[in-house]
Amino acid sequence: MEQIIRANVLGVGISAISMADAVHYSDKFLQQDAPGYICVTGVHGIMEAQDDEQFRRILNSSFLTTPDGKPTVWVGHWQGLTNMKRVYGPDFMLELCKLSVDRGYKHFLYGGRPGIAEELKEKLTLRYPGLEIVGTYTPPFRPLTSQEEIELEEQLFEAKPDILWCGLSTPKQERFMARYSGRLPVKLMVGVGAAFDINSGNLKDAPKWMKDAGLQWLYRVIQEPRRLAGRYLKNNPRFLWLTFLQLTGIRRLAVLEPQGSQCDEPSIL
Repeated sequence: MEQIIRANVLGVGISAISMADAVHYSDKFLQQDAPGYICVTGVHGIMEAQDDEQFRRILNSSFLTTPDGKPTVWVGHWQGLTNMKRVYGPDFMLELCKLSVDRGYKHFLYGGRPGIAEELKEKLTLRYPGLEIVGTYTPPFRPLTSQEEIELEEQLFEAKPDILWCGLSTPKQERFMARYSGRLPVKLMVGVGAAFDINSGNLKDAPKWMKDAGLQWLYRVIQEPRRLAGRYLKNNPRFLWLTFLQLTGIRRLAVLEPQGSQCDEPSIL
């Protein structure tokens, strides 16, 4: 595959792509044999990576790390990557499901609260007749035991999915994908977090104007203040300050080189 340019957002390589690019590259990836994973990453993931070198390496070792949030797109534009557009996880999931009806790609849903994956399967198959969702798995909140790993592997081996959607949370879902990519019998893993709740109808999505203005985080806080208020009050000001330091050249942040990259070495500004 051709090299995919990445923007340097506080040391994290964010793929400089649009939604159409993300679907195109995923389609091409699924037609080859090597396994890989896609991280759908916004400010939260980038800030987690500031204090965790291993997690930053996971993001930089992905096949794609998509610009899930508007701020990542704005940083890419400031670096001259004007074709970079937001690749929002729930929308990306729908676009790949739509493509899969024609391509015959099979899907597996891993994650969510009890019952959510089954609800999501029902909603997606109703929306896209002919879509093959060949299995679901609701994991415990703790790491999988050896026996649970074996059971999951056996389920995947029997179902033979092409895409495993990982609906946990950041950084848990990215750690899961990095750990099991190449170990579980599936070509492509995609970490989409809240997409399970949004696309199943259990969580209302923000209006378009808030997304375009980079205010989706505020909508999420209003919906889940106890869980999310502390995260955003900590991460957003810090992200703005560190980004200012990076863009003005006061602080230079090199992108941590990946180990065992999932594709051709990405070109990173």
